[in-house]
Amino acid sequence: MTLTTDDTLGTNDLLVTLCTSVTRVLSMATNSQVQYSAVVQRIKKTYLKPDIGCFVLFDGGFSGLVIINLSADAAMELYRSYLLNMGLSKDDLANSHTADEVSNVMGELMNQVVGDFTGKVRREMQTHITQNQPKMLVLNKQVQLSVDANLDNPEARRVTFYTAGGNIFYLELAVDSTEFIKLHDFDASEEIDPDAIMEQTNQATANANHPAAAAAGTGDDDETAALLKSLGM
Repeated sequence: MTLTTDDTLGTNDLLVTLCTSVTRVLSMATNSQVQYSAVVQRIKKTYLKPDIGCFVLFDGGFSGLVIINLSADAAMELYRSYLLNMGLSKDDLANSHTADEVSNVMGELMNQVVGDFTGKVRREMQTHITQNQPKMLVLNKQVQLSVDANLDNPEARRVTFYTAGGNIFYLELAVDSTEFIKLHDFDASEEIDPDAIMEQTNQATANANHPAAAAAGTGDDDETAALLKSLGM
């Protein structure tokens, strides 16, 4: 999402930013490809649907509600891929989407998704939003979610996502109808990547230690050569 002078951003732009966060976080966490449809649905109400529904509220510069509805197959694929990518063995994994561990993992992934989204909003739109703790529910029927999200004039969208295994899940976003207009140019702050910082630090440490080690090795070789020469060897 890039905001230039005279540009106006609205609900669909926020949705694209959120979808990008979903694909980025889930693809990295599961080490697999997660994609979303280029066609979005305009909806009037948001729902939690079987088999697992997850929702999170955010507030601040603007308010909204994010819902992710997963089938049992989609939830289990993401759950297994995530933990296997973390180094766990298959024997340690839950076998049913109704297990508490599955809900906990999906809640953590959604927390990362919304955290990534709020970070982008802060950097690129210079406004601040905060989120609550995601809530996960194992469902056997559809539930209309009516939550006081401080939405005066809500707009809602639904997007279809596809996992690497071909399973489908849905994201629903409800936000106040609003526009963001850039008044003057500014440089968006760069995203901080902890892994990149650690890698750079480790590389700098290795480079700093290498010359010292090489010099120490050269000194040892010179001493050995001098000793052999004194012995007539």
